[in-house]
Amino acid sequence: MLQEYADKAIQFAVKSGAQYCDVRAEAVTSNGFVLENGEIEHFSSVSEQGLGVRVLANGAWGFCSISDPKSTDEIKSSVEEAVKSALYYASFKKQKIILAEARAFVDKVDLKAARIPSIEEMTEIAFECDKIIRTRKRINKSSVSIHHDSFYKYFVNNEGSRISQSFDDVIANLSATAHESGVTESVSSTEGGRGGMELITGKNEITTVAQSISEKADELIDTKGVKEEEATVVMNQDFVALLTHEILGHPSEADRVLGKEMAWAGGAWWAGKLGSRIGSTELNVIDDPTIPSSLGSYKYDDEGVIATKKSLIENGILSNHMQSRETASIFNTEPNSAMRATGYAFMPLIRMACTCIAPGDWDPNEMIKGVKNGYLVCNMKVPSIDMMRQNWSISCQYAHKIENGEAKELYHKLRKGGSYANHENGKRRSSYSWSGHSKKCRCMKCQKKL
Repeated sequence: MLQEYADKAIQFAVKSGAQYCDVRAEAVTSNGFVLENGEIEHFSSVSEQGLGVRVLANGAWGFCSISDPKSTDEIKSSVEEAVKSALYYASFKKQKIILAEARAFVDKVDLKAARIPSIEEMTEIAFECDKIIRTRKRINKSSVSIHHDSFYKYFVNNEGSRISQSFDDVIANLSATAHESGVTESVSSTEGGRGGMELITGKNEITTVAQSISEKADELIDTKGVKEEEATVVMNQDFVALLTHEILGHPSEADRVLGKEMAWAGGAWWAGKLGSRIGSTELNVIDDPTIPSSLGSYKYDDEGVIATKKSLIENGILSNHMQSRETASIFNTEPNSAMRATGYAFMPLIRMACTCIAPGDWDPNEMIKGVKNGYLVCNMKVPSIDMMRQNWSISCQYAHKIENGEAKELYHKLRKGGSYANHENGKRRSSYSWSGHSKKCRCMKCQKKL
């Protein structure tokens, strides 16, 4: 019935004066729980459905959402109000919204999970992980949460698109906290992705992760913090993921580049710098929603644009932004499948799918071997980022001292900060290293030295 309501909404919008309309009909079920110290804290089971209707009238947007619609009259009334709001706003709007052309698709996508989990199976593996985490005496808190979400999405617009997509997500969050003599240390991990139980069992067994975080939290009790010094930093994949997301991903969203989110989500430090060098020749950044099993994977975005791999930075040159149909017309380019919404009740925004620094030609072991004095920084923790996504400070969960090419003593509370745009180094490194300051660096500290 949702699909029929969505089709009706298109008709009502066009009759009411909208030049463009798209509708996202969505049904979501979510089941999960939180397990702490061997006891279930709570179960959650949520099921909801509804429509998100976006209309464009005289160059202005209007939007309405309808939860669990019951009749066509309800749809008609809400859509007509959305069109009226758009027309009213349009009378004050100086710059009219224009949509870049996009191909209309008719498609059905079913990303079947290999193993749909039951709540019994999820709780069984959670209790097993909890038991493993708490085997060490100094572990005073274990937390394991697992949830399974099932999605159905139907997209339709008045240009001929008719797309249905079905998929499942299974996510597990594990945390181990150790305490002794007033010292507390925690290590956590998130596992899973787009798919079923196969993502956290078998070769991806989360019991191995449970063992690892328990060991590390226990070890950290006996470690010391790092004093400030100049040193080379090599970062593991988990830490780089957060750095890439915050410093390279968000500034690549075209709505931020245009300043449309400055009042609440910030801007982009490289606005107006397309075609300019913003990093080392070794730096290549992509955003790719076609990577299987990643949480950011999809075949069509929430504007019905087919998913494509986007090259954002090529050999240190800023080459592209993530675009919607609206921003693509401003930049005189093509939309590239970057529009996504939290759910049917929200307007879609330009957001990352799976944003990565492409690998270089060194593997992590080679990088460590090439460092005489430095640190191997592991796993993301707390980020602090400025509004322009340029200056940053990010703490890690733990780090190893690197001496003469070997990762040795374990440390806690290492925080790495910097200004991404001010650091340029021609040394060959891949995505896991921070090569530090060079003669080309323009930060205040280095300029004083020069």
